[in-house]
Amino acid sequence: MSASYSLGLVGQGISASLTPAMQEREGREHGLSVTYRIIDAERLGLGVADLPALLTWAERLGYDGLNVTHPFKQAVLPLLDELSEDAADLGAVNTVLLRDGRRLGRNTDWSGYARALRSTLPDAVHDRVVLVGAGGAGAAVGYGLLDLGAEHVAVLDTDEGRAHACVVRLAKRYGDDRVSVAPDLERALADAAGLVNATPVGMTGHPGLPVPADLVRPDLWVSDVVYFPLETELIALARSRGCRVVPGGGMAVGQAVDAFEQFTGRPADPDRMARHFAELTA
Repeated sequence: MSASYSLGLVGQGISASLTPAMQEREGREHGLSVTYRIIDAERLGLGVADLPALLTWAERLGYDGLNVTHPFKQAVLPLLDELSEDAADLGAVNTVLLRDGRRLGRNTDWSGYARALRSTLPDAVHDRVVLVGAGGAGAAVGYGLLDLGAEHVAVLDTDEGRAHACVVRLAKRYGDDRVSVAPDLERALADAAGLVNATPVGMTGHPGLPVPADLVRPDLWVSDVVYFPLETELIALARSRGCRVVPGGGMAVGQAVDAFEQFTGRPADPDRMARHFAELTA
């Protein structure tokens, strides 16, 4: 009899998520029975205060694990029994393993981004990079870049306090010399080989560019974490200028690959999951 896994995604406004289809299909490829449900807090009228009850409910129903997304990635921390080192560094969890009455917090956002960059532009992992956006996604991307060996990451955010907090968090692990707040976008980009957008700008409903168009020069590589749409205005502009690009779908697939492996203990096939993601978004 095949092993079975009961999994779920907890977040707000997540009814269009592609994660269930990706996880269930990869499970079938391994001969596993994977059931992955969406627990949309928005639809259920639940907020952060309901998270303790939600976790208890998942345990009682025999769930093996949960992915956690906005607005619960920080709120879930005090409800867990154990945190991986990276999740503790980032102060955020997107994967909760429910094992023998214990709740184990993991973070596959940063590793998913690192996986996408390494597979798409392996020669770019040691570059100097400008990171626009210092929220949860920005911190995860910064962690991924520095973990891969980026020489330096310059962080910008419209909220300067958030940029400083992100840099302090990353510097604690990777050193003050490798990450800093960029006071000026133009100067920072002049000194960089890569540009990453970790803001919602470019997402469906948030049109536009996260940086002025004239700063996107042909010798930069350009990456986006937004994958609705897959071809954001930034990625389209960068392509038209001859830049090498890493669209947001790569991070989405990468974090799903890593979460699948955490949940099941089986090695996922990243290429197969990427092909499935491409089918789902076609």
